[in-house]
Amino acid sequence: MLQLGALLLLLLLGGPLWASDANEHFELSTHCPPALRLDESGRCRLYSQYLNYRSLYDRGVGGLRTGLPAVRDGFTPAQIDLGRYLFFDPLLSGNSDIACSSCHDPALGFSDGLAQSIGATGEPIKRSAPSLWNVAFLEKLLWDGSKRSLEEQMLGPLYADDEMAGSPESLVQKLSENDHYPALFAEAYDGDEGKGHREGEITLDRIYTALVAFESSLISLNSRYDLYAHGVHSALTEPEIEGLNVFRSFVARCAECHTPPLFTNQQIAVLGVPEKMGRPLDPGAAATSGDPSQRAGFRVPSLRNVVLTKPYMHAGNFDTLRETVAFYTGGRGHAVPEGEDLKLHWHIWDPQLTDQELDRVVDFLGALTDQSFMPEIPVTLPSGLAPGRAADSTISETGSALAVMATARDDD
Repeated sequence: MLQLGALLLLLLLGGPLWASDANEHFELSTHCPPALRLDESGRCRLYSQYLNYRSLYDRGVGGLRTGLPAVRDGFTPAQIDLGRYLFFDPLLSGNSDIACSSCHDPALGFSDGLAQSIGATGEPIKRSAPSLWNVAFLEKLLWDGSKRSLEEQMLGPLYADDEMAGSPESLVQKLSENDHYPALFAEAYDGDEGKGHREGEITLDRIYTALVAFESSLISLNSRYDLYAHGVHSALTEPEIEGLNVFRSFVARCAECHTPPLFTNQQIAVLGVPEKMGRPLDPGAAATSGDPSQRAGFRVPSLRNVVLTKPYMHAGNFDTLRETVAFYTGGRGHAVPEGEDLKLHWHIWDPQLTDQELDRVVDFLGALTDQSFMPEIPVTLPSGLAPGRAADSTISETGSALAVMATARDDD
């Protein structure tokens, strides 16, 4: 009752619901996230067994002990931690109602469990929210692959009217007027004053850098599959090993696009996926590239943590993994709308996989789950707002992987 009375009083007085507590104290971490190690210059660098392997392109397609692409790292612990606060803070949106984490919820593999994400207007946007695990390695971003850097990519969600609906001016102003963020920016960018910034000054480039620093720290390379790839044969069950063999076979050819260790080749692929509920065909990459051969083409997504990120494809076109893998054995072009002449990827054909083989592939995909380096979700934020979470996220972080995996497979 006291809390309700305080809320009503605040409304009557016209005070902002997102006012922060000036007495709250925030400090940024001095330690790198678990996947990274502090170097001699005080910056966090990737630490992984995969760094000991040769380049992906020197070991053949689909090999287990292959190297990683170039990674975005080299941020300070304080910059990463500042980005963590910003990522979960609804203050970044125009109406202070949704955060980056509202569509990229850690409990759901840094997606939101929706076929089409919900923006600031309360209406669904065009496509689903892709997972952010391992985005530090990606050279193409968004479903249409149109962005080449995380800095470029984030401008869309931050400022699009149907997403977070903010503006550059409002973003800087709200953070600058906050009781805590100026001190946190001063801490994260200590020593940058000689580079044209005042101490504690909040600028767009500093905001973007912090967000990129945090997103680049989301590394998932410690699944049971990874243990198997590094030589621990017992890490996978026999059904999972059977599924891996089907996945890598020249019949199924899954690994030629979903190439280990990231399980994506980062290319645009035209698959001929059917749209749901009578929606018109999404032009995909062709709308931004101007290349008609990319009509209905989308960036090949990573399969890391895929059991947590249903529904699948660019707009939740399939509800389950079993339904998704079965699409690829339905015959080349079987779901292409009448009148469309799509330039289907040459890997799309009719492999005629059996039901048992499809089940084994789904079993294997479950072995790609790894959220062991899950970042800590802030209990309180500098804005005083509750951290943004996906609208349907009622699963606790500790139980999310097991709960979602238990319902991910579709019974025949």
